[in-house]
Formats: sequence, C-alpha cells, structure tokens
Amino acid sequence: MIVKDQSNKKKLFSNFLSLSFVQIANYLLPLITIPYLVRVLGPDKYGLISFAQALILYFSVITNYDFNLSAPRVISINRDDPFLISKIFNSIMLIKFILMILSFIVLCIIIISFDKFRDDWLIYLFSFGIVLADALFPIWFFQGVERMKSIAVLNILSKLLFAISIFILISSQEHYIFVPLLNSIFLVVTAFIGLLIAFKKFNIKLFIPSFNDLKLQISQGWNIFLSNVSISLYTISNTFILGIFTNDTIVGYYSAAEKIIKAVQGLLNPVVQSLYPHISKIAIESKETALLIIKKLSKRVGLITFVISTFIFVYSGHIINLFLGDKFEQSVIVLRILSFQPFLIGISFFYANLFLLGFGYTKTWSKIIISASVIDILLVIFFVVIIPLKHIGVSLGWFLTELFVATFSYIYFIKLKSK
Repeated sequence: MIVKDQSNKKKLFSNFLSLSFVQIANYLLPLITIPYLVRVLGPDKYGLISFAQALILYFSVITNYDFNLSAPRVISINRDDPFLISKIFNSIMLIKFILMILSFIVLCIIIISFDKFRDDWLIYLFSFGIVLADALFPIWFFQGVERMKSIAVLNILSKLLFAISIFILISSQEHYIFVPLLNSIFLVVTAFIGLLIAFKKFNIKLFIPSFNDLKLQISQGWNIFLSNVSISLYTISNTFILGIFTNDTIVGYYSAAEKIIKAVQGLLNPVVQSLYPHISKIAIESKETALLIIKKLSKRVGLITFVISTFIFVYSGHIINLFLGDKFEQSVIVLRILSFQPFLIGISFFYANLFLLGFGYTKTWSKIIISASVIDILLVIFFVVIIPLKHIGVSLGWFLTELFVATFSYIYFIKLKSK
C-alpha cells in the first residue's frame, strides 16, 4: 500500500511538472511576444486579431464539446481496459472531427453574410487552425492516463518556435495577417504529432465506433457541454461583444490587459489538470482523502493567488507600461479591475472543478456556470450598450461574474462535502 501511494504521488508530481512546463509555454511565452506585437501592430490591428480569435474560440468550444473535462475522468477510471479505452478514444475523436467540419461550414457562412467579417476574411480562416488543432490533439487522453511528459516537450517547442517566428517575420503593421497563420501552423503540427504518440505509445486500435458509442459519449457530457458553452459566454463573448459594439482599438485595450491576467491565472491550470483525474479516481475509493487534498491545496493556492492579485492591483500602471507601452494607457484601468481574477478563479478551480466535477456533481456545476453566463451577458450589455463604459464595462462584468462563481462554488462545497 505504501509503495502504491508513493508511486501515485510520484506520478502526480511528474504530471504536475509536465503540465507546468506546458502552461509556461502557453502563457508566459506569449507574454514575451505581446510587448513586441502590440508595439508593432498597434491597438487596432492587435484588437482585430483578438476579435478574430474570440469568434474562432466559439467553434473551439463546440469542437471540444466537454471532453477536456469529462474524458480524463472516464479514461482514468477505465485505464486498465485497453479495448474500452480504444472505443472511447475513437468515439471522441470522430465526434470532434464532425463538429469541426460543421464549425467550418458555419464560419464560411458568417464570412460570406456579413461585411465586418468579409472585409478581413483571411484572418478568420487563418485563425481557424486553432479549431483544427483542438480536434486533433488528444490532450484529454494524456490527462486521463496521467502521462503528460509526452506532450509537454511538443507544446513548449511549438510555442517557442511561434515566438521566434514572430520576432523574425512580423516587422510592420502590414504583417498582422501572418500572426494567426503562424500560430495555426505550429498548433496543427504539434497536435498531429501528439495524435501519433497516442497511437504508438498506448496501442490505440483504430476503428469506426458504433452509433450507440457516439451517442453515449455525447449524452454523458451534455450537461458539461452546456456549461462550457456558458463559460464561453462570459470569457470569449466579452471580447466579441466589445468588438461588435465598439471598434478594434477598444478591443485592443481590453484584450491586451486580459492576456496578462489570463497568463497569470493560466499558471493554476497545471494544478487542476494534474489533480482532476487523480481526485476523480480517489473520490471513488475514499471521499475523505479527496476532500483532505482539496482543503489543503486550496488554502495554499488561495494565499499565493491573493498575494499575486494584490501585487497586480498595486502595480497595474507599471505592468502595463512595461508590457504594452504608452499607447495602452487605457488598459491600466482594465488590469486593475481584473487584478483579483487569479484569486477568484483559483477558488473556483478547487471548489467547482475539483470538487463538484470530481465528485460527480455535474448538474450543480452546470447550474452555477449557466447562471454565471446569464449574469455576465446582462452585465456586459448594461455596461457596454446601455451605459457605454466600453472596455471598463466589460472588465466590471467579468469581475462580478467570477465573484459570483467563486462564492457559490464555495457555498455548495460547504453544503455537499458532508453528504
């Protein structure tokens, strides 16, 4: 028993390190390129790129369905059954491929139908590589089998090559169109290699799953999928709505500050992604042990994120000036309003994702997220459309929404932990 426990801790720590390196590549490397990009492209072109990504991320949410949250748990629980693992793998990959094709058709219809999108149609097509990469890359599988080393190097190499290419190839505002193209190329190549690794290392058998297998995967994840769509309404939609009712420059002010916040909160992802399948498995064996892990780590991470958030709040002006330059003075107020997002999202990660999802309270989790999306949309409409606070209004809406999610996640944790 002791040997098994030590082995589990070693695997968990290894996955945490691997995911940490992945997040460094995903969030910190872009922080190196952002100061360069915003100075070369300016707020308007940088805002256009961010607006295009916001639209494309809707399709990414649809293509991913709920699998990045639900599949690791299913894979982890059934990891000792090779045939069942192959059946789950093939079912999910086929569903994602079908959803990707449908998403591309819808994107083409949008581009053809509206002048706002038709005028810059190339940037939307080049950005769609994000969706293709999401369809191909089975990161949910690697999380489920708790083998993240295989893809950590790929992710870091991809982001590093993208960062280097930005400095080499993007030297004037006219080159803005190549930013999403370069990003898509490196993401798709990485995703394809990751797919090959999954087949080779884990002996996945390729076959066409039955209709019932597809139906099972879709039905199991329906509640979480609705919640994921809801999450996108108060993350992706903030940038998208801002772009619809204002202009690319205003979007640039907001999205540049948002990128800094997301880079910081992204450092929490390795904790959740490495713990989620682990907690899900332990919760079945020993609820008390799983609760103890959540309680201990939530206090430590909460303290760290509170200190980080306080630092961002106090030094918002210096951070914006350092990363974005004097053209982005309007981003200071955005960063200050969003400064405590890492702390609030850290609370949500533990009590919503690890506890509610890890313990199988998916309907409760869905209720919180769907409610939050409605609140966020109403707040953004009020602050941006009715009271034209523009980028400031979107920031207030997002902050209040995350405060709602963190508060009610904790309330349900207290309510349900003793059941």
